[in-house]
Amino acid sequence: MTLTGLFVPLITPFDTDGSLAADALAKLAGDALTAGAAGLVALGTTGEPGSLSPAEQETVITVAAAACHAHGAKLIIGANTPEAFRAIDPEWTDAALTLVPPFLRPGEDGVVAHFTALAAASPVPLVVYHIPYRTGQALSAGALRRIAAIPGVAAVKYAVGGIDADTVDLLADPPAGFSVLAGDDVFLSPMLALGAHGGVLASAHIETAHFAAQIAEPDRERGARLARLSAALFAAPNPTVIKGVLHAQGRIPAPDVRLPLVPAPQAAVDAALALLGQ
Repeated sequence: MTLTGLFVPLITPFDTDGSLAADALAKLAGDALTAGAAGLVALGTTGEPGSLSPAEQETVITVAAAACHAHGAKLIIGANTPEAFRAIDPEWTDAALTLVPPFLRPGEDGVVAHFTALAAASPVPLVVYHIPYRTGQALSAGALRRIAAIPGVAAVKYAVGGIDADTVDLLADPPAGFSVLAGDDVFLSPMLALGAHGGVLASAHIETAHFAAQIAEPDRERGARLARLSAALFAAPNPTVIKGVLHAQGRIPAPDVRLPLVPAPQAAVDAALALLGQ
């Protein structure tokens, strides 16, 4: 399976009473796909999955799956535990987004062994989430090629905080049949210039059509504008500013997040809205 294009990692909207706003979630999902997203990510870190009850997690998956089915789009589900993998229904799910093991820093050999075991047990292909500034585990281009060669590994969400020598190395000679998806929103355009196949971009809740167009046909001026927008949307911990903007636009009932997150400062939300002319 080849993953290309724009994937929107869904926020989890909450109602004013703190409950999950399923109707608003369905509208966000449908809007993203109508605007050109190739698929959705449910229960990614943008969706605050650790704060959701099992019933809420099931609702998120059900809503996202229905939207993807209706639009003929792909669904990726965040899964990092054996329980999460057992809950995946391959009839409705195309891939699982799986984090490089955080905190332990098991080394490249340990990471390769980890994904070898997960891929063998998973009912769907894996998208490896490489974000070393949060996991603490660096991976060379060579290690990523070893991971790409594992049967059942389809792609990497690549979020190393910039463009470094390993980024250039990997994309100069990408593994066959393996998708590199930009995971740092601000660096979407340079990643595309190097040959990335698309992106998993929380910022694309806003201006979805423009992010989709940038991936389909990169444009320098549009890319610069989207990079500025992405920087503003990540000026406070994700997804707090995005939720603030969506609430200001009337698209979700409340800007609320759940602990340990707290709402974004109003100044950060206002700065993002100003870039949108709102």
